[in-house]
Amino acid sequence: MLTALFGGTFDPIHYGHLRPALALAKEVGLNNINLLPNRIPAHKPQPEATTEQRLAMLKLAISDYSLFSIDTRELEPQLINQPSFTVDTLRAWREQNGTLSSLAFIIGQDSLLNLPTWKEWQKLLDYCHLLICKRPGYPQTTDDLQAWINQHQTKDSQALHHYPNGYIYFANTPLESISATEIRLNIDNQQCCEKLLPSKVWHYIHEHGIYNSKKC
Repeated sequence: MLTALFGGTFDPIHYGHLRPALALAKEVGLNNINLLPNRIPAHKPQPEATTEQRLAMLKLAISDYSLFSIDTRELEPQLINQPSFTVDTLRAWREQNGTLSSLAFIIGQDSLLNLPTWKEWQKLLDYCHLLICKRPGYPQTTDDLQAWINQHQTKDSQALHHYPNGYIYFANTPLESISATEIRLNIDNQQCCEKLLPSKVWHYIHEHGIYNSKKC
């Protein structure tokens, strides 16, 4: 069975995360996607919501979807002051689950373009497949990455199930022009964002005053 990890700050989680993931699961044949919230992202600004708030929003967001579960390994107390590096997380997952299980890591095209800035980025495929979701306004590849992508790309989704790691797959997921940054700015400007994220998450944000939210 192919296991998928979907990492992010989820500050907050929104339909730009959920809808492509749902489409990806149908396209590739995923039975479960493990959302992987990180405490200290290595390549993004630090989250505005607390770890506890982000985790609570994740639980509310997936409460109506059997596809999703949450992996909190990057929130462990011993990692409280350490950035979350994907290669370390994948290595730890392999140590826990062995080398024969099929594992995929889901990223957007924006993350793909920034991949050369990641720690030991060329070793990622030693531990997993990469599933790439489309993002509006981003080119599919860059010249520097093209040779590496060509070497590992597959258009056969079944290969992701038959092999434990090593492939890059570009998914035909819907383009969702929603960002957490946009949501936080809109809330700070007292604009309603209820259509951009699950209603349970919106009401939680409103109830707890996260991102300076107020009633619409």
